[in-house]
Formats: sequence, C-alpha cells, structure tokens
Amino acid sequence: MKKIAIFLVASGLASIAAATPVQVHGALKVEDARVVDQHGKPVALAGPSFFWSNSGWRQERFYNAGAVKTFATEWNASLVRAAMGVDEGGGFLQDASNKARVEAVVDAAIANGVYVIIDWHSHHAERYPEQAAAFFSEMARKYGHAPNVIYEIYNEPVDVAWSSGIKPYAEKVIAAIRAIDPDNLIVIGTPKWSQDVDVAARDPLRGRNLAYALHFYAATHKQPLRDKADAAIKLGAPLFVTEWGSVSADGGGVVDREESQRWQDYLRKHCLSQAQWAVSDKKEAASLFQPGASSTGPWTDADLTASGKLLREILRNWSTTCR
Repeated sequence: MKKIAIFLVASGLASIAAATPVQVHGALKVEDARVVDQHGKPVALAGPSFFWSNSGWRQERFYNAGAVKTFATEWNASLVRAAMGVDEGGGFLQDASNKARVEAVVDAAIANGVYVIIDWHSHHAERYPEQAAAFFSEMARKYGHAPNVIYEIYNEPVDVAWSSGIKPYAEKVIAAIRAIDPDNLIVIGTPKWSQDVDVAARDPLRGRNLAYALHFYAATHKQPLRDKADAAIKLGAPLFVTEWGSVSADGGGVVDREESQRWQDYLRKHCLSQAQWAVSDKKEAASLFQPGASSTGPWTDADLTASGKLLREILRNWSTTCR
C-alpha cells in the first residue's frame, strides 16, 4: 500500500507540473479594469505574434501546428497571436486561404493548452465592418466554446478618430461576436498604431470582457508611451499588449535591451499580457529567426536573431500569475 500511495502522490505532482496555461487559468474575463482568470486572479500571458499571414509574403509557412507546439512546450509560451492579413496584397479580402492558416494556429493552440489571439491585422479596418463582422461571427461559431480564444478585432488604426471611426466599427463587430459568444475576451485597437489608449479610455466601449490594445517598440517608444498607458489605467481601461518589439517601430535597428527591460518591468508591475512581433525569418531586426530557419522548430541558438533570443529568455522566465 505504501508503494501505491507514493506512486499516486508522485503522479499527482507530475500532473500539476504538466498543467497547461488554459488548464490553470481557464476562461479569461475583465473585472475591476483588469484581465483575470477563472478564479478571479489577475493573469499575464506571454508569447510570440506570428507575422502577417498574407499569401506570397513567405512568412505564412510558419502558420503550422509544429511551430505552435514548439513555442508552447520548449519556449514556455502561454499565448500565440495569429495576425491575419486583411487588406494588403495577398490578404484575406483577396485570398480566403488566410483563414485556414489562422485556423491551423488556433487548432494547435487549443491542442497545446495555450491562449490564442485571432487578429484582424489591418490598419484600415473601419473600411470593412461587414467583412470583419462576418469573419468574427464565423470564428465565434467555430471557437467560441474554447476558453483559449481571444478576438482582436482591429490591429493598428492609423489616422482614424476613436469616437467617430474606431468605436462605431468596434461596436458593430463586438455585437456580431456577442450574438454567438457572450464571454470570450475581445481586444480593440486604439488610435495612432494602438498607442493612444488614453484617448480610448476617455470614451470607453460598453460591454463585458473588453480590453484595449497597447503596442510598443522598445527602441522607439519609451516613457511618454508608458505615461499614456498610466493615464488609461487610471481611467479604468483594461490593457492588453497584443504586439510589441524589442527594436525600432519600423522593424529595423537593433535590440534595445535596456528599454525592453523597462517595458518588461512595467508589464509585470501592471500584470499586462504581451505578444512579441514577429514569427518570421524576414531579414529585419524584429524577426525572431534567421533567414532559412525551420518553419516548425525546434530552433537552436543559431536559428535565432537577437530579438528571438531575447523573447525566448523572457518566456522561459515568465510567470502567468501576478502578485
């Protein structure tokens, strides 16, 4: 009997250690201006954002189950982001096969117990409200039952006013999702490349489980953007960093480790989730991989750029629970 008891205890400990992020945290929601888990505890997810899914851009090859599994099991990612290109060349509005790429990532995320952002990756989404509503209605019907799924209905508005442009668009798409999926988290892009979170916070959307996108690139966006984030948080806006980079905003330059660390400290302080740009081997500093790297992993140090090495380091030391 003693041997059996020891075995059961050891098995139980192994089971706890092997629990996936979704098993631990379950369905996400917003309470008291924070994203919390099924237990009402603040949660901070972290992982990579895939590059634009557009056909012919040569980064769509990373949209596969192997890549998601490697991030989940070897990099300790709790989140991945499927950035479905919409209106640029080869995007969803021209080539519907982009949807299948997103679904491959979502299915793999569910299989590996991590969260996944379904991102309508556009700078002009307000021009396509009907198409966005139809797409997210389909995603809600297919995946709304899964606690893994987060809807990001507008990536980065550029020169679009919040109250007269982004907000009406968001209300339409949110209504389409909520008609099918009443609960899963929805993230809304904010003006000026998802930086003016304070502007959105002054005229908030109404509804359950809504958060606002904050994007930054460490070598470009520094304390002034953190000040804007502070203002939004003080106004009661739940924030979610659906995209960030350790380099310059144009994807170039070099990794700014010092400013990246300041941002990591800020995210930890406020228990904010994050997805780093980008799962790509395009020859630019923001890419995680060197040109020609495997599309599925596993990846060695030689496969990684400085940005990739930094993200792997962050993820392997990241905890989804907050103090």
